[in-house]
This record gives sequence, C-alpha cells and structure tokens, in this order.
Amino acid sequence: MGTGSSTTRDVIPLREAARTWFAISLQTFGGPAGQIAVMQRTLVDEKRWIGQQRFLFALSYCTLLPGPEAQQLATYVGWLLNGVRGALVAGVLFILPGVVALLVLSGIYVAYGDSTLVESLFLGLAPAVIAIVVQAVVRVGRKGLGHPALVALAVLSFVALTFFAVPFPAVVAVAALLGWVLGRRIPTLTHPPRAAVDDGPAPLISDDALHSERPTTRRSALVLAIGLTAWFAPVAIAAVLFGRSSIFVDQGLFFSGAAVVTFGGAYAVLAYVAQQAVSVYGWLAPGEMVRGLALAETTPGPLVMVVQFVAFVGAYRAPGGLDPWVAAVLAALLTTWVTFVPCFLFILLGAPYVERLRGNRDLAAALAGITAAVVGVIASLAVFFALHTLFADTARLTAGPLDVEYPLLASLEWPSLAITVLGCALVFWRGWSVLRTLGACALAGVVLGLALAA
Repeated sequence: MGTGSSTTRDVIPLREAARTWFAISLQTFGGPAGQIAVMQRTLVDEKRWIGQQRFLFALSYCTLLPGPEAQQLATYVGWLLNGVRGALVAGVLFILPGVVALLVLSGIYVAYGDSTLVESLFLGLAPAVIAIVVQAVVRVGRKGLGHPALVALAVLSFVALTFFAVPFPAVVAVAALLGWVLGRRIPTLTHPPRAAVDDGPAPLISDDALHSERPTTRRSALVLAIGLTAWFAPVAIAAVLFGRSSIFVDQGLFFSGAAVVTFGGAYAVLAYVAQQAVSVYGWLAPGEMVRGLALAETTPGPLVMVVQFVAFVGAYRAPGGLDPWVAAVLAALLTTWVTFVPCFLFILLGAPYVERLRGNRDLAAALAGITAAVVGVIASLAVFFALHTLFADTARLTAGPLDVEYPLLASLEWPSLAITVLGCALVFWRGWSVLRTLGACALAGVVLGLALAA
C-alpha cells in the first residue's frame, strides 16, 4: 500500500489494540516524557507493531501541533493501526484513567484538603517519575539521534530552553529549519542510528501495511465540520441551559482558546492559565495551581489535564443555581471535552496529508531536526521536574539573555532524593517496568511519609 492508496482494514484486531491502549493508559505518569517512553517500549520494543523511525516521524509531527503531543501521538498511531476507529479508541483510552483519577482527587481536595496519606503517596510517585523521564531521554536520544549534528542540535535545544528560556515554538521552528539545511548538506542525516538498527527485531507490521487514506477536499471538509460541531456543541448547550454568562460558558470558551495555543506542552501554557484562573476569573486562590499541577503530575494522562482541576474547583465555589458537586463535575467534564476534541481534529485532519509527504527528503530532514529538539525538550522537562521535586525552594538567575532556575541546596528534600535513587536503580539496574517501579516507589513514599508524620 503506497501513500496514495487507502484501506479500512485493521492491521491489528481492534479489541487487542484497545486492550493494549488501556494498559498503556494506566502507565502514563509523569508527563509527555514518561508517556512517550511507555509507548516506545510497548509499541516499538515489545509489541513491534510500528517501526522506530515511523514512530519518531509521527512524534515529530505531533510536536508541531498545539495540545498534548503524547495523547496526539497515541491518536496518530491508533489511526495507523486501525483507522478512524483506532484513533478514537487510542485517544480516548489514553486520557480516560487520568480523567477519572483527577476527578476523584479533585473531589478529595475540595472535601478534605490536605491528606497525609495522599501526600505520602505523592512523595513516592513524583520522584519515580524522574527516573521514567531520564529513561525517555536515553531511549529517544539513542534511537532518534543518528548523526552528531542531531546530537548537537539536541544539546542546543536543551540549553536554549533551560538556560535562556527561549519559547518552545521558536526552538521547534529553528530546529526544523536547521534540520532542513543540514539535510541538504548531509545526505545521511536521516539515516537511523546504528543502535536503533541493531537494537531488537524489525517491526511485525511493515510501513506499507499500516493504515492510510487519500486526502481529499471532501474528506477534509467532512472531518472539519464534524470536529468543529463536536468541539463547540457542548458550550452552546451550556449557554442555552445556564445562560451565556454562566461559569460553564466562561470555562468552555477560555479552555477552547487555551487548547489551540498550548504549543510546548502543559508547562508552556500553565503560567497563562494560572494567571487567568486566579487574577481574572477568580476560579482558584493563589498557590492552588501548584497543588493542581501536583495532582496532575501524579495521575496518568497528559499534564494539561490540570485544567480539569481548575474547572472543578472554580465551579464548586461558584455553582450558580446548581448543587456544587454537580456543577464541579459538569465543569470538569466540559473542560476536558473542549481541551481534547481539538487533538482528534488535528490528527484526523492532518495525518493523511503528512503520510503523503513521508518520503519527502526535505520534510524528513526538517522532522529529524524537530526530533532532536524533542530530545532537548524532554531533557529540559527532566531538569524542571527534578528541581521542583527534589528541592523545596528554587531561585532564578537573570543576566542579559541568561534566564535559568537553580535549586537552593539547603532545601534539598532527602526523602524525595532517596526515592529518586530507588526509582533509577529499579529502572536502569534491575530493568523493572514503569508500572512496577511506580508501585514500589509509591509504597516507599507511603512508608516514609507516614513515618515522618508520626
């Protein structure tokens, strides 16, 4: 099947694919780095449903889109395996456990406030995620950086993000441009690294057997019409039922807008969401955004799911004429809907066009540059996460273009450091799975947390 052909045949039975996506969804802790690592291990290394380079190609495209790239990557791969049905199943299952978990935790937060047991659980889970993120840097870097020029580009991306606070879209744009320039000068730039070629058997499903569709104007118009209707219909219904000035309409419109500007993942947009939620709308008190992020960090699914927490708390405190709990749940679900429906729209609309360009050398070189930048982004996220997990306090140094956050060593959290070491040992030395490592570290966190609180 070439790029111009079309098929509706499932290359993997949909029921088997659904079971695998659900298993992946239960392990998607720690933001995009950990989520990409889980999919890499399951789909490329273990199941061998998709080749390494095809996986990285899809990742590079998803990195260009607004919204959570890991969820969009799952949707894209689901489309490659099972068409539109596979895309919907993969994308929905990827976020479903996180929606349920964060809904429950948001309710606990509102009802009970701080909980020693929950905080102890977080004490174990958060450091474990550091080990998962580091593993993602190693895996993606080893298999995606096939030329020293790409390694240099990954390092430059890391430095730009970590030490100079360069906006993520600028890093990606420059990486794509440099990748294109390097590809014209270095013919072997897009060749897979030897480690990727030699590491493990070839995929069970060839690239030509994966799903594809011929992009047409009629298909694009249909996808766009259905996607836009699904996106905004709940907001319109809320306006009819509760009034145009209700909190549901405010949140639906605000988070719909946020969904299309979230380039760079959750961290890139959280500052804006926090400022609006606290200062403009009054949905949260100062400091509560950090608590919401802590909950999102330690539940499966994309970190941008923190917007569900914002909506839940805001609607609970300003329910209008509804019961506070009913208002909170409705607001949380509406916000989740308008945040993730665009992700499906972007993939289903764009994937057929991107697939037709997959053999284009210039595009491959540009995407190779973006893949290198992604490695730098994941490494930068690892540093960010380590700073805010291992240290209670940080400071910022700004001097000219330099803008770097650094830890205050006196605020080192020794229990978190100990569990981080445990997590790294289990992942890299013992070779434990992500889920098993998370379980062990969570248990260690509960024991340490309860002991320290006694």
